[in-house]
Amino acid sequence: MHAWRQPRFDMYNDDLNAHPINPLPAVVIVLTCLIGGVELVFQAAEAGIIGGPQGIGWRVEAVQKFAFSDTIFDWMRLNHIYSADNMVRFFSYMFIHQTLTHMVLSLVFILALGKYVAEIVNPFVVLGIFLASGAIGAAVYSMAFDERYALVGSTPAVYGFIGAFTWLRFSKLKSEGENGFKAFYLIIFFISITIIFKIIFGGSNNWLAEFTGFLVGFLMTIILGPDGKQRILYLRMLLQQR
Repeated sequence: MHAWRQPRFDMYNDDLNAHPINPLPAVVIVLTCLIGGVELVFQAAEAGIIGGPQGIGWRVEAVQKFAFSDTIFDWMRLNHIYSADNMVRFFSYMFIHQTLTHMVLSLVFILALGKYVAEIVNPFVVLGIFLASGAIGAAVYSMAFDERYALVGSTPAVYGFIGAFTWLRFSKLKSEGENGFKAFYLIIFFISITIIFKIIFGGSNNWLAEFTGFLVGFLMTIILGPDGKQRILYLRMLLQQR
């Protein structure tokens, strides 16, 4: 396999025309603008700036129309009817959040982890990781549990970025002869916190959508990330030898 190509994060650059802050990859900017833009509309409506009296209920209406619903997905599978209006919920729910704080927390991780991943992985793969992690996470969550609460927010997709980050860190550590287990500290921390909160406070089973998102991001980066083609060819060779 090719040697690891670590992106440069120079602490000092003698180019006086260089940006004081490393520019964000375009795919991260697009995701940030979409998620932040939706929340900005909700905030303006709830403040009475736009939408008039009806604007206060825009968030609730958006949840009813675009959130992922376990009940609707169960009905789709039972009746084998997969309409576009309902299928879009697999993706649209990621851009609607419960509160401003909920959205800000998601954006913090998108900006941090998304930037790291997008500087190493093809931007179309980064977008694919985000969307696939959220969609597959929602599907697994629905098939495993019978939930009456709508699934909203980009957290499962963010966990896809955590999965991608974990594989990239694991690969880097192994290439440097270090213990690759260190790369899993982040996901272990978040899963532990989630389980503790679940035990103490109860609530929904969103953790399964999030963990599924992590696995999707991890596996997609193995296949579509740096040297992914070589790994696939190597695996194919091993299978043919059996």
